[in-house]
Amino acid sequence: MQLVVARIGRAHGIKGEVTVEVRTDEPELRLGPGAVLATEPASTGPLTVETGRVHSGRLLLRFEGVKDRTGAEALRNTLLIADVDPEAVPEDPEEFYDHQLMDLDVVLQDGTDVGRITEILHLPSQDLFVVARPDGSEVMIPFVEEIVSEIDLEEQRAVITPPPGLIDGGQADTEADTEAGDEAETEAETEEKAAPEDKG
Repeated sequence: MQLVVARIGRAHGIKGEVTVEVRTDEPELRLGPGAVLATEPASTGPLTVETGRVHSGRLLLRFEGVKDRTGAEALRNTLLIADVDPEAVPEDPEEFYDHQLMDLDVVLQDGTDVGRITEILHLPSQDLFVVARPDGSEVMIPFVEEIVSEIDLEEQRAVITPPPGLIDGGQADTEADTEAGDEAETEAETEEKAAPEDKG
């Protein structure tokens, strides 16, 4: 199975290093020196990691054959793709590969259906589940312990305890707008009835 493990960002310095947006919980395994990665677009790769280091909280990589800033800039926005055994699981039981989480049903503690995970976003601050709601809308759920209380792969579900407004904020706003509209309409009807007739 092929999985996106990183996206190449800007060039760093003049010796061919690039910043990398990591999309894996195991960067030391997937992006370590010697790792050979397929790419999207495919014409850019394959790329072999030559060196890697962390600088100011960002992972910097240099690939074999890329020796200057011009070569590094040419790689910008390239997706790095690794071959992963679909049966493999992370060593840490609290970690999961993206393909394990995709299509899980998302439910509340009482079993209420929230939706289905359609995408996982790896942001610098946190990971997010993109969840498709039954009504066709989408909601983003931060993948943090305070909100995602359980991942049950056997039952193919993620149990969440969302704070108020996280999943029903849009619906609440819509209901508020509807109520406001109804009140305005009622007031307008009242004013119309109270207005004196013009008998000309």
